[in-house]
Amino acid sequence: MGKTLLLKAQIREKTGSKSALKVRKSGQIPAIVYGHKQEPVAVSLDAHNFIEGLHHGHRLMDVQIGKSKEKIIVKDLQYDHLGKDIIHVDLMRVDVAETVRIKVPIELKGTAKGTHEGGIIEERTDHLEVECRATDIPESIVISVKELDIGDALHAGDIALPEGIKLIGPAETLVVTCHLVTTVKTAEEIEEEAPTAPEVIGEAKEAEEETSESKKE
Repeated sequence: MGKTLLLKAQIREKTGSKSALKVRKSGQIPAIVYGHKQEPVAVSLDAHNFIEGLHHGHRLMDVQIGKSKEKIIVKDLQYDHLGKDIIHVDLMRVDVAETVRIKVPIELKGTAKGTHEGGIIEERTDHLEVECRATDIPESIVISVKELDIGDALHAGDIALPEGIKLIGPAETLVVTCHLVTTVKTAEEIEEEAPTAPEVIGEAKEAEEETSESKKE
């Protein structure tokens, strides 16, 4: 991990949904700092600086709370109902020498073989949960999909992780697949393709005779 990002945090005297909404409207993000057998502290972070830090791959950060500086990792992010904006952050206190469990984003690289035959790549999860030292948290886990052909898939256990990074969770977790595009037919298309019932000659002849008799009457 590179240089640790330093964020300044303000203690939140009030908590709750109304207070959190007010914090977000002021350009801050509500957060909670916990861990290391210390009391949790409700704080607010500058939204712009925090999000910029995430985009640059920072997961280990220093948070200045008053005169105290805490070393933390971003443990969890909560988004709004659209999955767009971060509305709350869980920050866990760590020691640089300790081992932590954390979710690391996945980054797909390359063009899969199967895409040249009409296949598409589908990412089934956007992260892997790993265990490593706090100072060794990777910005992302890069996965090459170049060798994937139609019908191929990569599972969590197939991914080559950097040295010192250990996978947490089931090895059979599906990560990415390559498959053909399946088109869903409309009701109109299905009706057009449906075979028409063959005309039964005997029935048609009987219908003709009945019509002729009725005309005579």
